[in-house]
Amino acid sequence: MKVSREQAQHNREKVVEAAARLFRERGIDGVGLAELMQSVGLTHGGFYGQFGSKEELVAEACNWAFERSVAKWKRTAQAHPGATAHAIADFYLAPEHRDRPGTGCAAAALAGDMAREGVHARQAFTQGVRDLVGVLAEDAADAEGRREALADFSTLVGAIVLARAVDDPELADDFLRAARERL
Repeated sequence: MKVSREQAQHNREKVVEAAARLFRERGIDGVGLAELMQSVGLTHGGFYGQFGSKEELVAEACNWAFERSVAKWKRTAQAHPGATAHAIADFYLAPEHRDRPGTGCAAAALAGDMAREGVHARQAFTQGVRDLVGVLAEDAADAEGRREALADFSTLVGAIVLARAVDDPELADDFLRAARERL
């Protein structure tokens, strides 16, 4: 059955949104195309009518996830001028963010996967990271301020990655608490 351009675009958006969530929850290799398409009520065969490859989808899903994170970080920065890193740390280093990778930061959820991805996916990921660091560096007046923003970003992402990876809830909370105190 032929679908309208509007419906095809809507279907594509559903696939990208679902992929962004599932990739962050289970990793890129942990999500099969058939399962992904089924999760949005479409057939596996319809994937290649929408995307040239899984890598193309990974890049779009990265863009989708990072755009939302950047928007949230910018709203936070505007609400807390001069205290951006502290304000972002309040929500980023929360147990809720740690426990819900599917709706959280793509940098923390996908960093380990990106080294094995193709050039387009890595470019999308890199741009997303640059954009998030840019939000932290908006108040920076010089190269030292940018280095601080990079260190803050590394602290945020590293704390979430480690808090998700350990099997000790107390240690996981300690990572989040220590990073919040540092920022």
